[in-house]
Amino acid sequence: MWCDVKLLDLILPVRCVVCGAGGEQLCPDCRGALPRLSVPLCARCGAPTAWPVQRCRECAGRRLAFVSARAAVAYDPAVRQLVRAWKERGLRTLAAEAADAVADALPSPAVAALAFVPSDRARGLERGHHPAERLARELGERWSLPVHALLGRTRPASRQRGLTLADRRRNVAGAFTPAGESPPRVALVDDVYTSGSTANAAASALRKAGARRVEVITFARVVR
Repeated sequence: MWCDVKLLDLILPVRCVVCGAGGEQLCPDCRGALPRLSVPLCARCGAPTAWPVQRCRECAGRRLAFVSARAAVAYDPAVRQLVRAWKERGLRTLAAEAADAVADALPSPAVAALAFVPSDRARGLERGHHPAERLARELGERWSLPVHALLGRTRPASRQRGLTLADRRRNVAGAFTPAGESPPRVALVDDVYTSGSTANAAASALRKAGARRVEVITFARVVR
C-alpha cells in the first residue's frame, strides 16, 4: 500500500490549489494568508463595516429570516480558487481546511443542531459530493453538535453565479422545503455567502419547520 501511495504521488503530485506549491492541497503560506474577517461587522449580515452597526447598507430594508450571518474569510481571488477546487474539482478534504478556518474564527454557536443548504440534485450527482453538508459535518465534529438534514429542494435551481441581486432572490425564492422538524435554535451552514438570498430562502424554510432562531455560518463571504 505504501508503494502504491508513493507511486500515485509521483504520477499525480499533490499541489496547493492556490499557489501550486508541492506537498499539500493548501500550503502553510496560503493557509496563513487567508483573508480573515474581523470586527467591526454588521451585527445582522456580517458585512465588514467602518464601525459597529445593527444593520448596514447591504441588509437595511430587507426582511431576513436569519438573525445573523458570520463567515471566516473574505471571498478574494485566492479563496475563490480554493472554493472552486473544493466544489468543482472534487477535492473533498478541503472541507476540513474550511472547517478549521471557521472553527478558528467563530465560537461554537449556541444552537441545538447544525443544518446545511442542500445541493441541487443534478449538481450533486455531477460533483459526486455535497460541499455544504461536508462542511457542516466537519464543524459538527469540531463543535460537538449534531448535524441534521432539515431541508430539501422543491425544484432544480439555476446557478446563482453572474445573476443580479434581484435575479438571485427570484432564483431561490421558494426553492427549499422542510425535510423534518427543526429545533428552536439552529445554525445553517453553507460554503459562501454572496448576497444572502440563498441563506434567507433556506432560513425561511427552517422557520416553517419550527426554528425560532436561525444563525447562518459560512466559510467565505463576498465583501462589496
